[in-house]
Amino acid sequence: MKVLKEWDVKVRLVKTKRGAVLHMIELEPGHFYLEQNPLKDSKYGVAYRKIKENFPEFYMFWEIKNNRYTGKLLAGAFLEKSEIDEFVTLLAKSEDFKKFEEVLEEIEEMEE
Repeated sequence: MKVLKEWDVKVRLVKTKRGAVLHMIELEPGHFYLEQNPLKDSKYGVAYRKIKENFPEFYMFWEIKNNRYTGKLLAGAFLEKSEIDEFVTLLAKSEDFKKFEEVLEEIEEMEE
């Protein structure tokens, strides 16, 4: 692999005014991703709580630039091998992917 671009990223644990403890991924001052608040009784707060019941290591982060939500969402999960098929099936709404062979790519050396 050849490095094309590099960012100094900070991951922080923050506490909101209402007491929610959330993860924040800061790319640069004024540009960060803030974890969806699972305590919030909103469309995505309720959905996030429900998803985390089944997948506690699932995360949703809203992009914020210059103190404004951009409407973009970063989502992902840290899954154990045994959880991957269930998670992908839910997202893909299909089990067709299971017909294919599991192929792991060779990890290339990093070039600076």
